[in-house]
Amino acid sequence: MTPTRRDFLRGTLAAGAALAMDGTLAQARARKDDPQPKKILILGGTVFLGPALVEYAQSRGHTLTLFNRGKTRPNLFPDLEKLRGDRDPKKGDGLKALEGRKWDAVIDTSGYYPRMVKASAELLAPNVKHYTFISSVSVYEKNDKPGLDETDKVGTIPDPTVEEMGKDFGNYGPLKYLCEQAAEKAMPGRTCNVRPGYIVGPGDPSDRFTYWPLRVAKGGEVLAPGTPSDPIQVIDVRDLAGWIIRMIEDNTTGVFNGIGPEKRLTMEGVLDASKASSKSDAKFTWVPADFLEKNGVGELPIWVPPQGETEGFHRRSLGRALKAGLTFRPIKTTIDDTLAWFKTLPKERQEALRAGLPAKREAEVLALWHKKNGGRVKPIE
Repeated sequence: MTPTRRDFLRGTLAAGAALAMDGTLAQARARKDDPQPKKILILGGTVFLGPALVEYAQSRGHTLTLFNRGKTRPNLFPDLEKLRGDRDPKKGDGLKALEGRKWDAVIDTSGYYPRMVKASAELLAPNVKHYTFISSVSVYEKNDKPGLDETDKVGTIPDPTVEEMGKDFGNYGPLKYLCEQAAEKAMPGRTCNVRPGYIVGPGDPSDRFTYWPLRVAKGGEVLAPGTPSDPIQVIDVRDLAGWIIRMIEDNTTGVFNGIGPEKRLTMEGVLDASKASSKSDAKFTWVPADFLEKNGVGELPIWVPPQGETEGFHRRSLGRALKAGLTFRPIKTTIDDTLAWFKTLPKERQEALRAGLPAKREAEVLALWHKKNGGRVKPIE
């Protein structure tokens, strides 16, 4: 395994620990036809998960308020109440716009540092019944064993007061866990901590998952990493958002891995669904992980080799989330909708993909692989 990949996983998707899990799982269910209308405050709400939360909550009859700095897509949702301020109470008016206001529930999509989560949670605690914090599976210390759940050990950092992500985002996961603790301490028994993995679908600004449907749509020979059976865990942003809103409706608390899908998904499944979606002539050449590493391909979007310290990376338990009503749409639906959304973006954005192998580099690696095998595609054993 290359240092690049190891550092990346340590910084953004590392492994987790036991928080008190006193959620009302018996009451949670996938769908409720007559939810009681609630007033919901979203801290953030304008990037990726936030808009999906707003749209689903509105479809359920809830009233939304957004609190943010007004710097990212400020014209989004013109009919919603928008409060301006800063997560950092030391900057400008800070959280002043939230003072004295009451909501039934809060969804914190923009908390990265425990001091700031503590400030918002403590301010809102007297006037809010339920606090959902969007954390990350990056909280976990390791990814070496399949089936690990929410009780797995979390990562730590020497200085819990640090407010920078550090080299290769190494502080990200431990800081997210400290944010979970800050929220729970401010609102004990009223907090739901959701730990997503890779969130995908329409609106994804990272292009990590989007790279694969787009690359397959171009057709031709596609470098497919590892083996066809390598596991993949992703969750459609709309499935995650809907589940979070339903948990608020049910007043569900506790700690949950927000990952999917329910049935095993493989890298081959992602690529085949992408080909079915675009109806391209793509042909997949499977290149082993050790060859990719040897030839300087340290990372490919979403995929990691399912052995060694990343054996459990895409095999984390989602049992608690399923019991709490998490449901999933087919991966092909996600791919169809992602491709349709991406085509609506400005041309310059479509031409500046933010993840994946550049075409020239992909061709170079494929040529090296074919040369190694005498011009023949070596079968996966």
